[in-house]
Amino acid sequence: MNDRLQVTTPADDEIMLTRAFDAPATLVFDAWTKPELLKCWHGARGWNLVVCEVDLRVGGAWRFVSRGPDGTEMGIRGVYREVDAPRRLVHTEYYDEQWVAGESVVTHEFVERDGGTTLVSIVRYPSREVRDLALKSPMERGLTESFARLDEVLADR
Repeated sequence: MNDRLQVTTPADDEIMLTRAFDAPATLVFDAWTKPELLKCWHGARGWNLVVCEVDLRVGGAWRFVSRGPDGTEMGIRGVYREVDAPRRLVHTEYYDEQWVAGESVVTHEFVERDGGTTLVSIVRYPSREVRDLALKSPMERGLTESFARLDEVLADR
């Protein structure tokens, strides 16, 4: 299993994130959508969800607020466009502090094979410029640390 995060740019306005997990798709999907599990892993090391609201249905809203080790808070929210558990999840994404301008659309595919799950996420940004800002941010480091935390949660289940 390749549990290393792969980051590619399949289009001028997209980032594709690919990461394998040693757990069935139902468990990975649940970890992605259930607040009691999200609070255990979401965020880089030292960051924790202090607000985790999930209305998991088409048209339902979600909102997360993460707090870092120095007390800094980062809020993000969106609306679910597709919910096809445990295979596919599509939602919008909008940050409270506009380090990434505008609304993005995120598509997660949970592909199960031989008891493991590969997550393929495509983030579509409003423009190439916004995508490039995201690539220059600490996004990759934060996701790598967050997914390592998720590995720990999945191993405990």
